[in-house]
Amino acid sequence: MSPDASAPLTGAALVERTHAIRKQIAQAFVGQTEVLDQLLVALLAGGHVLLEGVPGLGKTLLVRALSAAMECTFARVQFTPDLMPSDVSGHAFYDPKSEGFKIRRGPVFTNLLLADEINRAPAKTQAALLEVMQEQQVTIESRSFPLSPPFLTVATQNPIEQEGTYPLPEAQLDRFLLKILMNYPALEDEVKMVAAVSHGRTAGDFDLSRVRPVVRPDDVVAMQRGTALVRVDPVVLDYAVRIARATREWPGINMGAGPRGSLALVRAARAQAVLDGRDFVTPDDVRAIARPALRHRVSLAPEMQIEGRRVDEVLDALLMKVDAPRR
Repeated sequence: MSPDASAPLTGAALVERTHAIRKQIAQAFVGQTEVLDQLLVALLAGGHVLLEGVPGLGKTLLVRALSAAMECTFARVQFTPDLMPSDVSGHAFYDPKSEGFKIRRGPVFTNLLLADEINRAPAKTQAALLEVMQEQQVTIESRSFPLSPPFLTVATQNPIEQEGTYPLPEAQLDRFLLKILMNYPALEDEVKMVAAVSHGRTAGDFDLSRVRPVVRPDDVVAMQRGTALVRVDPVVLDYAVRIARATREWPGINMGAGPRGSLALVRAARAQAVLDGRDFVTPDDVRAIARPALRHRVSLAPEMQIEGRRVDEVLDALLMKVDAPRR
């Protein structure tokens, strides 16, 4: 029986339910454990994800496997240059039978939204996601329609192909809790993946039928509320804020993370602690999640970009210099 949505799920029950989701996703998604864990961090923290990687790495498969592990509604939107905001959020239309206007709800009215290749749509269409990502509601013809929780947006983009793309504005980037980088799988994992897909099957994708739902929407809400109760010692919270503030003054960083970055770091660190089976946050949790929580909130100075430096390299150097609590 699912717990009351108003009652947080805490302790061993929270950890057990999280590991159950991870186990089911692993039935279809081979390897890339760090990527999977970071996606679960975003789910537990109730934040959205920007998933970046070249085509063919299994980004869509990962999100579909997460959807299959949760008995939640799922929708996918393929972002294209001609996609209109109303194609995402919905619109009003005239119904001849009732001789009145009705609201047709868009694909954002779901629990898990996959915004595929989000940077292929123009800024106006990208902005259609801003309200729903921040407020979990959609405004159509001056009427507000709240979404049923939980709501998680996973947006994908290709970092290599820039022709015909529109960079995401900083305001929207800041709405993503994490930016997850997905690289090529390890040799052993790729061998397992090819064997699993090619043996006795003509289809070129994983069989998701083995992934069974282990949580319902109210379970996910209870897990998120339980994660928000994970203890953060004041010195650990201070450490997280000092890391975010250091990005504003670090040499080579043109624009640092704002207060929303500090908040994202603490929220994500709580979820990281749950993944590690604890009900309290350690400095290691903060460091572990710092790069995905901050990399999209930081822009490098032009001279650093000319030198070919990456944001993660600068963040690694910063993390080494910011003193961590010793107790």
